[in-house]
Amino acid sequence: MSRVLVPCHVKSTVALQVGDVRTSQGRPGVLVIDVTFPGLPPFELQEITFKNYYTAFLSIRVRQQTAGHTLAKWVTCLRDYSLMPDPHSEEGAQEYVSLFKHQMLCDMARVLELRLILRQPSPLWLSFTVEELQIYQQEPNSPSVTFPKWLSHPVSNEQPAPSVEGLPDPSRVSSEVQQMWALTEMIRASHTSTRIGRFDVDGCYDLNLLSYT
Repeated sequence: MSRVLVPCHVKSTVALQVGDVRTSQGRPGVLVIDVTFPGLPPFELQEITFKNYYTAFLSIRVRQQTAGHTLAKWVTCLRDYSLMPDPHSEEGAQEYVSLFKHQMLCDMARVLELRLILRQPSPLWLSFTVEELQIYQQEPNSPSVTFPKWLSHPVSNEQPAPSVEGLPDPSRVSSEVQQMWALTEMIRASHTSTRIGRFDVDGCYDLNLLSYT
């Protein structure tokens, strides 16, 4: 899948003091970097790449244009993503990082602005930031390859053709598989619960929460 580098303006870093995160050296533990896209219409963010420099945790917020073209809103799409497994050691301190849209907690369409919130709780590192920040969008003429949310129903343009007689209804498959998955996790968490389930002669599988006939 092709991607296109998005021209952007990275604003100066702003240091925040939140609670008691300021250390004895007076170094703030939280930094904010705002990224704007002058002259660019709302776009679908595909990927973010950067080189870490001693940042332990990263959160990302995006300002999105709403469907009704009302006032744009800020949403959190990544929260406390770990860039250093142990903030007190140098592992991951200067690694190159790629974050893709399917790793985010929200839809990355109609993006207007981006805000990176960097956090370093360790007093060992006197400075931290991210470098070589680059933002990519999907090439307009490239076929769309999406990573659907876990067991979500297909959107309108992905709805399957009417089912053939005798085959299962696709609109029911997602919810039924989701129930099966949830029950499997319950059984895995508690071995005693495996005694609840049984296969009946008429093909009904009863786990008190799921009935599939």
